[in-house]
Amino acid sequence: MSDAERSVAGPGGSGPATNRMVITLLSLVGFFVALYLWAHNAGLTGPIVCGIGDCATVQSSEYATIGPVPVSAIGVVGYLALILLAFLGLQPAHRESKIIGGLLLAGSAGAVVFSAYLTYLEAAVIQAWCQYCVVSAILITLIFLASLPEAVRLKGPRGNS
Repeated sequence: MSDAERSVAGPGGSGPATNRMVITLLSLVGFFVALYLWAHNAGLTGPIVCGIGDCATVQSSEYATIGPVPVSAIGVVGYLALILLAFLGLQPAHRESKIIGGLLLAGSAGAVVFSAYLTYLEAAVIQAWCQYCVVSAILITLIFLASLPEAVRLKGPRGNS
């Protein structure tokens, strides 16, 4: 494989940063899930539609906000940040960026920890489940797994931008 082909391919020459494409897509889905919950919390929709679980109990609990900020708004911002970072990381000039790789890895790892805490609250404290929260937890876990190849970029010799 030539140097030009390696620069287009992701680590290992497997393709143009496939993990970042996956992160972008999963983050987009997560963004819309969080946006729906935020719209509900902001009073922009009617009652929350929840086919499985007890979303209303979870969304009205004291744990649905951190101070005045709805947890769903944190999700909207977090997923949007991941979308923008992953999309920027797909651009040829940034494909091997250690900064973008590090931010994707660290951001998704932090989100997994926060999501695990929220899942614990649902199970042990609130004793109710929100299907959207569970979907978000699954999505952020998949995003974290998709960000693991970024560790290769962090070790690599190139791409200090």
